[in-house]
Amino acid sequence: MILALSQQSLNAGAYITAFAIATVAAVVGTPVVRDVAVGRGWLTAPSLARHMHIKPVPRIGGVAIYASSWLAAAVIFLVASVIEPQAAGASVRTLLAIFVPATLIFCVGLVDDFCNLPAMTKLGAQVVAGALLYSAGLGVTHQHAIFGPNPVTPIIGLPLTVAWVVAITNAFNLIDGLDGLAAGSAFFSTLIVFLMSVLDGSRLMALVAVALAGSILGFLRYNFNPASIFLGDSGSLYIGFMLSAAALVGSQKSSTMVAVAIPVVSFGLPIIDVSIAIIRRFLRGRPVFEADNDHIHHKLLKRGLSHRDAVLILYGVSALFGLLSMTLYPKGHLMVPVILVIGLGIFFGVQQLRYHEFTELRQVGERILNQARVVSSSIAIRRAAEALQSCQSLGDIGAIAEEFLQPAGFDGFALELDGLDEVPESALVPFLRKSSEVIYLGLSDAATFAMRMEFRLASSTERHKRSFSIFRVSCGATLWFDANVFVSSGFTAALDRALLLSLYHNPSLDSFGHELEEASMIPVAHSLATD
Repeated sequence: MILALSQQSLNAGAYITAFAIATVAAVVGTPVVRDVAVGRGWLTAPSLARHMHIKPVPRIGGVAIYASSWLAAAVIFLVASVIEPQAAGASVRTLLAIFVPATLIFCVGLVDDFCNLPAMTKLGAQVVAGALLYSAGLGVTHQHAIFGPNPVTPIIGLPLTVAWVVAITNAFNLIDGLDGLAAGSAFFSTLIVFLMSVLDGSRLMALVAVALAGSILGFLRYNFNPASIFLGDSGSLYIGFMLSAAALVGSQKSSTMVAVAIPVVSFGLPIIDVSIAIIRRFLRGRPVFEADNDHIHHKLLKRGLSHRDAVLILYGVSALFGLLSMTLYPKGHLMVPVILVIGLGIFFGVQQLRYHEFTELRQVGERILNQARVVSSSIAIRRAAEALQSCQSLGDIGAIAEEFLQPAGFDGFALELDGLDEVPESALVPFLRKSSEVIYLGLSDAATFAMRMEFRLASSTERHKRSFSIFRVSCGATLWFDANVFVSSGFTAALDRALLLSLYHNPSLDSFGHELEEASMIPVAHSLATD
């Protein structure tokens, strides 16, 4: 059971005081931490491609945020407990239930700031922190349905709690790529957590949230571009964990799915960024925890925005998510329109950011939806291969090309055969001569095409190249076909046979027959003729 100090001991004045203490402590403490780090050489040089800074900067800003937030919360809590001591016992247990795993996360992040811990080590610490929250009764213990709260068994509640903690903790860590971005986004989310805690009567959690908000605001004085100190993992992991814990506490106060929807929406930017990162890395076949420079903020920079402009835009996105989350309180009547707005925003936003992975994913979806067209074009090519079996003239070949290949989506068909300059124009109909070795069908000018695919015939040699090509005038519309079907259907073999028969047995093409003989194709032609 979560107990909080009463309204008498924690009022608006207490929250304002906690916010002020945390802000002042961060404003005063951050430069101290920075100067100590600089003096001892604890700096991070811009050694990786994803680094945005140009000179070494300390990255242990989490020390100032951790210390100032808990200092403010402790001061107000001690004063409040003196005013109302009977509530202090339960409140101390609640604070410790958050403080202990939060300190674990902070310490692991601080070690990582110096030693670059393996990703699995940090993940393990987050799993332990989530388990500690659950064991203290601050995890997913109930699900709220229409008929009231129902208990959730540990076999379900524990994994859900750990998954939530890991997801949100890493989400805020991953967006820490530009000066002030993670801290600023977290500030808006923390304000929403504070407001929801006050409205739901979770006054102790409201105290912790407002102290965290003050410490973040004070730290931003030195973290905004150009930053003189970075959050580091000690800061970003700590902030992410605190917000995940606050959302879990708030979820126990609500009687509907709003308990989940509000924090998810208010943490929208980091959640979307980490979701996109996971999908991107999966589609690329890369490890999920492998860092890259394709996060949302990197994409904005690649679009030509300045460092500050990109951060300010993402501040606006974070604030918008915060406002949308508040519209869901208290009953979530606007859930559907909010989800619709967010979905449309994500759709158009991803398009503007030009992620190649999502372009390919869309292409996969289109291929699935247009599979019937792929099948239709493959059938057309297979029918053409079958019809070629009985061809013995270029006219027959041209008629088949016009009848079967163009419906498959092609605009032109060409044959490249050496020695064609000896063939009279009348024997080429319906083909047109492009050069001494190329005849084509379906284009007014064989040079005016946007796409060309060439297939060599089996009778082609180093001395005598023989091939056919298919053309498209424009690549504007997607071409739905399987290129392998030209081989698997026997089309290339059938065309090779048809050309050998039509050119070798045509009495008007004796000179071309000599070309076949020179290319040692007479045995092949004779074998075909006697089949």
